[in-house]
Amino acid sequence: MTVTDGGSSLLAISDLHVGHPANRPVVEGLRPRTPQDWLLVAGDVGDTVADVEWALRLLAGRFARVVWSPGNHELWTPPRDPVTLRGVARYAHLVELCRDLGVVTPEDPYPVWVGPDGPVTVAPLMLLYDHSWRPDGFDTVEAALAEAYRTGVVCTDEMLLHPDPYESRSAWCAARVAETARRLAGRDPALPTVLMNHWPLVREVTRVLRYPIFAQWCGTEATADWHVRFAAAAVVYGHLHIPRTTWHDGVRFEEVSVGYPREWQPRGVPRLRQILPAPDGVPPTAWWPPAAALTRGSQSSRPSA
Repeated sequence: MTVTDGGSSLLAISDLHVGHPANRPVVEGLRPRTPQDWLLVAGDVGDTVADVEWALRLLAGRFARVVWSPGNHELWTPPRDPVTLRGVARYAHLVELCRDLGVVTPEDPYPVWVGPDGPVTVAPLMLLYDHSWRPDGFDTVEAALAEAYRTGVVCTDEMLLHPDPYESRSAWCAARVAETARRLAGRDPALPTVLMNHWPLVREVTRVLRYPIFAQWCGTEATADWHVRFAAAAVVYGHLHIPRTTWHDGVRFEEVSVGYPREWQPRGVPRLRQILPAPDGVPPTAWWPPAAALTRGSQSSRPSA
């Protein structure tokens, strides 16, 4: 277990997408407030291994500790990437890369952050999705996928995120959920947690998507109670490109995406989100414009992302 001295902040960001040239200066501008600050990076750093390495190396050199969870883009095998590994092998390669950089991954012991709010277990997760967040009227995975293809609302994961050696991404998700639940159950029960996963843990946050059918690529019903079950002080996620603060069962959920340039540029240069110490009087729509405004320019308007 890793423990840091008090006086630091636990900061977070996700969906850096550094393959977009306009996003690289955003990453270059990210700096800690104090030398003790930790940074949580909730996935979608980039599409290629080289892009992921560039961003995490830069951030690891600035923050006292960087903690990473992969997103779907890291797990893609795009044709232009010279690293052609797929599925579990690609994820394992990224884990070893992070370890070489001193970055904490979901495969490492969960570190403990100590700050003014007391110690918390920081748990980076890698859980994927299983198509269980289907629209009303679609009772099977096959029916929901068929409707997605009929309407053209299809995630690029269908082409680039390979589950090898699992038979499907849903099967890989089930294995990850089971193993991660076991690990979380074995943590120090005296400490609250900060859970970080690229995909949201509760379906409610996807209700603002312009295309509801896209939610089937966004999470799993298996994690619906994890924020309560594992005593979360806060939950950090990305993927939706709809940055906002919401509350579920009294637990603060922070969507911390940067997103694509066309999404963040109207809002101004993205900034790090403070997770702990908890900002005083954080309202449900703090930090960014209300969700109703964001859905017009979010990832939900480009469902192939």
